[in-house]
Amino acid sequence: MLKKMRFTKTASIAGIAAAAVAALTLSVTAVAQSTERLAFSGGPDGGTFQYFSNGMATRLSRALEGIEVSNMASAGSVENLRRVNSRDADFGITYSGDVFLGANGKLTNDTRNYRNVHAVSYLYGAPAHLIVLDGSGITDVAQLEGKSVAVGPAGSGAAASAQRFFEGVGLWDKINPQYIGYNQGASAIGDRQIDALWVFAGFPNASVIQAATSNSIRLLQVHEAAKNGTLFNDHPYYSEVTIPAGTYSGVDYDVVTIQDSALWTAGRHVSEDVVYNALKEVYSTEGLEFMYSVAGAAKAMSIDSGVNGIVTPMHAGAQKFWAEQGKELTDAQK
Repeated sequence: MLKKMRFTKTASIAGIAAAAVAALTLSVTAVAQSTERLAFSGGPDGGTFQYFSNGMATRLSRALEGIEVSNMASAGSVENLRRVNSRDADFGITYSGDVFLGANGKLTNDTRNYRNVHAVSYLYGAPAHLIVLDGSGITDVAQLEGKSVAVGPAGSGAAASAQRFFEGVGLWDKINPQYIGYNQGASAIGDRQIDALWVFAGFPNASVIQAATSNSIRLLQVHEAAKNGTLFNDHPYYSEVTIPAGTYSGVDYDVVTIQDSALWTAGRHVSEDVVYNALKEVYSTEGLEFMYSVAGAAKAMSIDSGVNGIVTPMHAGAQKFWAEQGKELTDAQK
């Protein structure tokens, strides 16, 4: 009888333990099921896109209940457009020009229509930096004929913008494009492996700083070449911008160049509430202060600039948020 009682007590303890484990498992499963996991596609290491996507993914994961956003490395704008369109990512950073061209089936060597990608907000203007070594003898864009130019990774917005620019000035078939990233390009120009480096990103840019710190560099006047070509007729979403003298070491003159607008984008499949709440968090006083600490280019982010540079439809959640901020959306943005 005593042995039976001991067995029963042991069995009872084992049963309680099993029940506890089962309850804990159910609890963990419930928490996992209640967490919506989203992916934010950014850019290559050293690029402004990556700073922004990582910053926003971190902020949204901390601030939005039931939402976990992971940052994804990417080749850049065009890859982000494709990922978001196909639901391989939920958020992305994409140049306004790429969203426009993608929606209309006019991307370079790609006639597909990417219409599941909607704008959420303007982030910053992304100007072109065209860097050569001071002392190389290259002082004008036309002198790059026959030269090796690092244009960014294949599939990136930088590479696409470089092709548009050089086609516009009649040089695309006369240069030797090298499809490498910003950091690799900054090292390569210092090692004289390339003649010029194209960086299409907000300023000051870490890779340009790297190149300017290790070498004496010159930034070419891109806008002057562009206005004498066909770029602005073929791609009207580009605009003029000035990189002020002193932005980079040794560059003591204003550089007048071109820019596209870097946009926060979301897939049509992302719910209106998620996009609306994400905007409320990022554009709160605390959210903007956090973004300003993440990237210098984020200082262009504000309620006032929120819908700048957008020439394609905005996400429903974004339309709701910006309407509440008193913004009148254009027909193209609706």
